[in-house]
Amino acid sequence: MTPQDRLFPATAMPNEDWWHALWPDPDGVVRALRIGQGMTVVDLGCGDGYFTAAIARQVASGRVIGVDLDPDMLEQAQAACAGMPNSDWLLGDAMALSRLLSAPADYVLIANTFHGAPDKTALAREVAAALQPDGRFAIVNWYPLPREETTVLGQPRGPKTDMRMSPEHTRADVEPAGFTLERLVELPPYHYGAVFIRTH
Repeated sequence: MTPQDRLFPATAMPNEDWWHALWPDPDGVVRALRIGQGMTVVDLGCGDGYFTAAIARQVASGRVIGVDLDPDMLEQAQAACAGMPNSDWLLGDAMALSRLLSAPADYVLIANTFHGAPDKTALAREVAAALQPDGRFAIVNWYPLPREETTVLGQPRGPKTDMRMSPEHTRADVEPAGFTLERLVELPPYHYGAVFIRTH
């Protein structure tokens, strides 16, 4: 069991083959979430760096900071971003994010991990503390479809059905932490992105 799975259940990095089949265009996901050039972006629970590398390409003169609990995953993420001088790395707990960062970020992305947070509103508060005023917090979640319906390469994939969160559920957990939902982004076939703006 990985450190990530102990503290954030059902969030360990999946098999690369089906993961890349599910997300064939990580750069397109990053653009759809409106991560822009020059931003400082945190990829929270970055795993093997699949999205971190896409963020690094998108922010160009900005900076991406990959954060993960698992040193093995962080090592893989560093390899995925080899030759990208705008990528930095922090080993640590998402619940200590604001203390890990040396300065507030413009944007925090948490992809396919929020469903496993034991206290989701507390995590959102920690993200708020790590963001600039008017900073963005994007959560990429599986839609709450039955797991047997979310097949990739012929097999059911993703977290258990009862762990999946609707956009409304995500909003109810995040907005009390000082955010307002700015927009929802469709990420076919099985995901959505909920983009929040820090309001206080």
